[in-house]
Amino acid sequence: MKPRLATVWLGGCSGCHMSFLDLDEHLLTLAEQVDIVFSPLMDVKHYPGGVDICLVEGAACNEDHVRMLHDIRSRTRVLVSFGDCAVTGNVPALRNQLGAANTEAVLQCAYIDHAQDRPTLPHMDGIVPRLLDRVVPVHELVPVEYFLPGCPPPAARIRLMLDHLLGAGPRPSGPI
Repeated sequence: MKPRLATVWLGGCSGCHMSFLDLDEHLLTLAEQVDIVFSPLMDVKHYPGGVDICLVEGAACNEDHVRMLHDIRSRTRVLVSFGDCAVTGNVPALRNQLGAANTEAVLQCAYIDHAQDRPTLPHMDGIVPRLLDRVVPVHELVPVEYFLPGCPPPAARIRLMLDHLLGAGPRPSGPI
């Protein structure tokens, strides 16, 4: 039975997933080694159980991200903070400088001040999840086994990490 691989995209730009796609022809080899069971690159709506490795891109910015991270952690053997947003909060965490009392100001700026047509705050339940008081990296909410830094991490570094986790490569020396 092949290991089950998932990738997740939280608050970030998707650059890490673009770098993942830069694995190019190695993606074919990877597809032979693993079953990709969840990813923004495929149409699966619910995170499955029994995931062996999950690469989590992005920081936790809202309540949905927190719920998803706890769900992912409970269903995943090895969790990797994938990219600088997941590792440190990076660009999404720039809003932390506004302070906890200003989550409404963030929505005001995005949906009213910079709207081109019909500026409206989307307050209906289920439209926009409640923002966290501050953006946090993944490890502040759930335990993480590995950190894969970079904005985005280069494909060669992603491959090194995956090869190590799949037992197909040498153990990396120093932090990955």
